[in-house]
Amino acid sequence: MTIPFSAATAAYTNASRLIGQGLQQNVDTTADMTGSGSQGIDFGQLLSQAVQGISNTGKATDQKSLDLLNGKANLVDVSTSVAQTQVAVQGLVAVRDRVISSYQSIMQMPI
Repeated sequence: MTIPFSAATAAYTNASRLIGQGLQQNVDTTADMTGSGSQGIDFGQLLSQAVQGISNTGKATDQKSLDLLNGKANLVDVSTSVAQTQVAVQGLVAVRDRVISSYQSIMQMPI
């Protein structure tokens, strides 16, 4: 099976756009973290924002999947969106595992 040149170009364009958005979000997040002065970062708020972002990514993926079924979306876009959601969920699971591990370590400390 051959992939049309236009589909490959669209895939690379979308990947480039996603990477650019990710870099911009990292810059914005870093500015938010350092711009708060002596006020610390609220871990609960940070975690809540991360979960909300993953939820929004999942909703967008679901919508793209439905659009694909209706013939309105590109398969490459849907595949990219599914992969992006999968990576986001894996990252959240990794953070959850580290938090649980840290909690267990703290609970094992002698008083």
